[in-house]
Amino acid sequence: MNLFRLDASILPGTSISAEIADVAEAEWAAAQPGATVTRRHLGANSLPADAWALATTGAFSPEADRAPAQREALALAAALADEVQNADAAVLAVPLYNYGVSQHFKTWVDLVIAGAGPTTPILKGTPTVLVTTLGGGYGPGTPREGWDHSTPYLERVLADVWQADLTVIRRELTLAATTPGMESLRDLGEQQHSQALTAARQAGRTLAGN
Repeated sequence: MNLFRLDASILPGTSISAEIADVAEAEWAAAQPGATVTRRHLGANSLPADAWALATTGAFSPEADRAPAQREALALAAALADEVQNADAAVLAVPLYNYGVSQHFKTWVDLVIAGAGPTTPILKGTPTVLVTTLGGGYGPGTPREGWDHSTPYLERVLADVWQADLTVIRRELTLAATTPGMESLRDLGEQQHSQALTAARQAGRTLAGN
């Protein structure tokens, strides 16, 4: 059995998305002794920003005419797609940044699509946990309702395009504990944190088939 684990936080040492994802991974690992984990941390080891354009233009060029950089980008895209496609289960920890997904996560998605094909369901039927964290509140009735352009995109790619068997753990108000002006939201933020950890434990057991 092989778990694919992806992280996208730019602050790996203090990442709340990673903390929650760690719980899901630990539950999976406890039920899968001897299993392997394939890791990719986009925040700590970002992908080349120009790789997607090089892979895409390379794919439209005859093989003999491809530049070395295009060949390298196509090889990278294929390797990234294989990491996902070879997974028996997956855990992705993806924070919201500036109301959407970060550029390094978007680069990863684009490269995987370049390597696998735009409509290939590379996670079809694969149990997948998405942990996404948001600094503020974006739910119904909040001042920024509708500003979360990350979660719908993630669900579209993972569930609709790649056809993962997707469980979403969404934790808001991660900045409430440290941000002036958000003091009144700290208890709610802690409540959401506790709920997310509980959901991660259950999701990890589900990943393992328990």
